[in-house]
Amino acid sequence: MTASTLGADEGFTPFEASVAAVLGALQPGEVVTYGEVAVEAGHPGAHRAVGRFLGAHEGYPWWRVVTSTGRLVPGHEVEQADRLAAEGVVTGDGRVRSG
Repeated sequence: MTASTLGADEGFTPFEASVAAVLGALQPGEVVTYGEVAVEAGHPGAHRAVGRFLGAHEGYPWWRVVTSTGRLVPGHEVEQADRLAAEGVVTGDGRVRSG
């Protein structure tokens, strides 16, 4: 099952379904913050809940989501940097680099 087919089939809450939709729409090389996902999903301020959602549900592109300062996921920096590099995103010192 892919991220695009998750959500309705999983019995998600409205919040979870909206977050799943935002995450499922992310394209390779696109990086967003937890807060941006929350806002796009219609739940401003729910950035921590977005993180909990990603931690609890496989199949979503967690590596495309970073903190508001661009930091990579603690404990998963190497894997996240590798996945982002494969999509053309430049990282360094544990964060996404702009430009």
